[in-house]
Amino acid sequence: MRRPAEAFIFVRRGHEFLVLHRSPRQGSYWHCVAGALEPGEGFADAAARELREETGLVAEPTDVDRSFAYPLSEEPERAADYAPGTQEVLVRSFVVEAPAGWEPALDWEHDEYRWCSADEASELLRWPEPAAVVRELAR
Repeated sequence: MRRPAEAFIFVRRGHEFLVLHRSPRQGSYWHCVAGALEPGEGFADAAARELREETGLVAEPTDVDRSFAYPLSEEPERAADYAPGTQEVLVRSFVVEAPAGWEPALDWEHDEYRWCSADEASELLRWPEPAAVVRELAR
């Protein structure tokens, strides 16, 4: 069973944000680096691990003190991954600055990426909460 807690990592390079396209097996939508906490893992550790696994970037993401929750009903195909009765997943946001010239090495979860302005990223992102965080980070 997955824990109903995830880290969401915004990768920034100057004024651009990295947006990843999830593979068809993963829902085929634009997202950022994100993933569930493993047993015994805190949000910051999960953020660093997911960043490394999904993009190859080894860095320490900074907590932006912005959390949100999404109802599991928005992704009913994932309900079986959680304990019965789980209603929502808590998400904590992080940001990391990528080095100039760095490009991600995508894992199996993603099939494309783009560097976007905050406006472009917020338009591409599927969920409104991460789009709002991108706009906040750009200010």
